[in-house]
Amino acid sequence: MTVWDGMIGQPEAIATLQAAARAAAGQDATPGAMTHAWLFTGPPGSGRSVAARAFAAALQCERLDAVGCGECFACTAVAHRAHPDVHSVVPEGLSISVAEMRAIVARSARRPVTGRWQIVVIEDADRLTEQASNALLKAVEEPPERTVFLLCAPSTHPDDVSVTIRSRCRLVTLRTPRAADVAAVLVGEGIDAETAEWAAAAGQGHVGRSRRLARDAAASDRRAEVLTIPARLTTLQACLDAASRLVAAAEAESAALSAELDAGETEALATALGAGGTGRGVAAMARGSAGALKELEKRQKSRATRTQRDSLDRALVDLAAFYRDVLLVLAGADVPAAHPDLADDVIAVSRRLDATGALRCLDAVQACREALELNVKPIIALEALTAALRLPD
Repeated sequence: MTVWDGMIGQPEAIATLQAAARAAAGQDATPGAMTHAWLFTGPPGSGRSVAARAFAAALQCERLDAVGCGECFACTAVAHRAHPDVHSVVPEGLSISVAEMRAIVARSARRPVTGRWQIVVIEDADRLTEQASNALLKAVEEPPERTVFLLCAPSTHPDDVSVTIRSRCRLVTLRTPRAADVAAVLVGEGIDAETAEWAAAAGQGHVGRSRRLARDAAASDRRAEVLTIPARLTTLQACLDAASRLVAAAEAESAALSAELDAGETEALATALGAGGTGRGVAAMARGSAGALKELEKRQKSRATRTQRDSLDRALVDLAAFYRDVLLVLAGADVPAAHPDLADDVIAVSRRLDATGALRCLDAVQACREALELNVKPIIALEALTAALRLPD
């Protein structure tokens, strides 16, 4: 098994990255095959970060005759996020701060410890603040000789990645994997064929989501709860109730994750600051710990907000696919449905809407996603959405 096996349905991208890895290892003299900055783009679930980490492993691979072997120490260390020369930037909150970016840029300027390159993987480059983007730009403009930057973002739109950074990167565009390819991966992981096919369709090409749906009953239940909403939106009260349930479910999911992570982080920080110790030095550390604890609480709050928004966005993506299925029914198109298990609800809604109405619903879902990105209070954005989705009499 090589590092490229995780890139599902991306043959063109794999060929490009393999050529670059061979050039970096001195096995291929193709001009321009390798460069110091790369930008991986593609829709959610296409595997942007998977592709970036596969490329990072191939660049560090110890087998020059088979870059990206997936078996050597370097490949396995990168896969487990344990390679000393591969640094990941994964924002826990809503954005990547300038302080975090300056620290990672400074580390990337050092000579490699065990590998051939210092590699920086920024998994959500669209979350860079303006100041963080400027800090990264300086490094990308004048990179150290043995440093490679791998950025991941949904698209090349200036709102995702600044034009100045994008112009200095080589673009790798990924596509949504086919449901059949995702199902094959799930079957290979021991999931029965029927469940794999359903999860691959319901996950809409998002490998991670499909895997969760196949393995986690709670995730499957949450999806079912969301997708039964459109057929129930017959009164204004039903619309308000649906919005409240969506927000409550997202808050509960966020609270569960926060409770799991926050306690451990707070305890670890308290221990590092001398909790339980004695002596003048410990007392002095305790007096100066308020700032560190406040900063940790700030990060944890930001992470909880992002988790809630991510949960709501998954629900909105499912709703968009539902109305896409409604459009397919109205058009009589012979195209596989995204939610075949909700066919009865889709048909029921299609009897109450025409094509124009279904398109308006899709627009409303997208408007809600944009409102949440602009920090509109979730309950307000969701109430506006469900009211817009109310079925005509």
